[in-house]
Amino acid sequence: MSGRDGGQTTTGRVRRTHPTRLTHPTRLTHRPRLTRTEARNARAAAAFVLPFLTLFLLCFIAPIGYAVHQSLHRTERTGPLGLGGREREVFAGLANYAHALADDRFLTGFGRVLLFGVVQIPLMIALATVLALLLESASARGVTFFRSAFFLPYGVPGVIASILWGFLYVPGISPLVEIAGSLGWHVDFLARDTVLWSIANIVLWQFTGYNMLVLISQLKAVPEELYEAARIDGANAWHIARHIKIPLIRPALVLTTVFSIIGTLQLFAEPMVLRPLAATIDSGFTPNLHAYSEAFVSNNQHVAAAEAVLLALVACVLSFGFLRLVGQRGEGSVR
Repeated sequence: MSGRDGGQTTTGRVRRTHPTRLTHPTRLTHRPRLTRTEARNARAAAAFVLPFLTLFLLCFIAPIGYAVHQSLHRTERTGPLGLGGREREVFAGLANYAHALADDRFLTGFGRVLLFGVVQIPLMIALATVLALLLESASARGVTFFRSAFFLPYGVPGVIASILWGFLYVPGISPLVEIAGSLGWHVDFLARDTVLWSIANIVLWQFTGYNMLVLISQLKAVPEELYEAARIDGANAWHIARHIKIPLIRPALVLTTVFSIIGTLQLFAEPMVLRPLAATIDSGFTPNLHAYSEAFVSNNQHVAAAEAVLLALVACVLSFGFLRLVGQRGEGSVR
């Protein structure tokens, strides 16, 4: 005879019980309502952000969208032989991009600015780094004067800087050419083989001080205790610069390099101003100059828009490619 006591049989075995089943469906949890203070803060934040978003959409997103729209259309004229009559825009697909990529002068201009950047950007960043390290050294004197003097060319507009250097490049009125001639050197700054590097000199003169100031601002954020600890360990000025300062200003170096890459691809003012002085500078000397000529000389704004979009894509690819390369190297050094 078996009995039950406390859920157990007389044999000592534990009786299994079924878990209690839910008889009501689970209720969805609702987010708590914002308090009056939180809602007021959210509205205030939106009010501060709204002007920036408005200007960002109008001055950045809208022009890009319009350029893409223009690059995908072409102008069609209804008159005989395509002359006269009414004009209308029709969808052209990628025909404008194909036309731009088939233009040898446009592609040659791309190759020219890439060569320009490969030589000019490392030279400018290296010079800016040296100047920043010299002005931030403990023994530097006249720091305020030299910092202002090196930064002053950046305040000169690119057109004015090109005009000033143009007078120094033209034979007959250039003191540099006369001095070189008196020494027996024949120098032609506007020749086919040298005009690109004459433009590089203008860009170097104008933007080195700006990059130097960015690096100096990063150096000022380095704690002074690191320098003192390094000196106590016996490090000299070279060791401090190589192992402390340069690694710690790496973000600023990356930033200035990216800005320089974008600026190189946008090269326009310098060759445009020097073009009347140098017959070697044609309408396809740089991609920007070629797009300008297509839009305002050849009256083909759709092809110019396609070239502008291609130029923007190349700038994005090079910039993000450089950032990715630097990021991978940074992760490798940490490991």
